[in-house]
Order: sequence, then structure tokens, then C-alpha cells
Amino acid sequence: MSSDPTTASDGRRWPQRSPLETGPFGRCPRCGEGHIFHGFLTVRDRCEVCGLSYDFADPADGPAVFVQLFACVPGVIFIVMLEILARPGLWVHLAVGIPVLILTAVLPLRPIKGWLIAAQYVNKAQEAGTARLWAQLHDRPPSE
Repeated sequence: MSSDPTTASDGRRWPQRSPLETGPFGRCPRCGEGHIFHGFLTVRDRCEVCGLSYDFADPADGPAVFVQLFACVPGVIFIVMLEILARPGLWVHLAVGIPVLILTAVLPLRPIKGWLIAAQYVNKAQEAGTARLWAQLHDRPPSE
């Protein structure tokens, strides 16, 4: 496989794409045509169009952290304000609160995980101190 990330193993070249252009839509960060996910959050082994291996993809807990910090907080604030301002019965909290939390906690996970995977690809993200190992694995000189 070529060391140039925009070139597929068959020699076909792909234009560099923004992580925001591909990731949130679950598209391959190299070709923009294939899919990152198999199912809701399971990352495929490789792109079915360009053959890009997704071995580099490790967003870890990033999507959950972003969802908790930026999506769940407004949902919880809404539920707390509902209690403070209206004092509804338990059934209202169940009927309103559970869907709000599902919408703010579950639905953003896939686009955020896709964006983080695409950003890892575009930025050639790797663990600190592993540049020499990556260079050896991919037969190229280490970038300092």
C-alpha cells in the first residue's frame, strides 16, 4: 500500500476531504463514498470502495465525552427546568424526559464518532512517541 494516504492500493488518487465533510455522515475519510460503520457504532474493517483499512480508527471514549459535555447537558437542564417551572407529575417526566435524553445522548454518538475517525485519518493522529514505530510499519521515514 502506498505511503500517500490519498492514494489507494490500486493507485487511484482521492482528493483530500475535510473530516466534517465525511465523518458525521459515516463516509470513508479517503474516498467519501464507502462507509465507516457496520451497524450503528461498529467500525468496519475497511472501506468497501477504496479499501482503506480502518485499523487506525480508535476514537476510544471521545464520542461519549463530547455527547456528555455538549449534548446531554442541555437535555438535563431542560428536564430540571421543567421540574422547577411546572412541577409536573412523574408520568410527564417519563414521557418527556426519557425521549429528550435518548435524543441528546444516543443520536449524536454516530456522527461524532465518524467525525473523530475522519479527523484521525486526515490529521494522521497517533499516540505520542509512536512515530518511529509507525514509520517502520509503513516503510517511510519518521516525521519529526
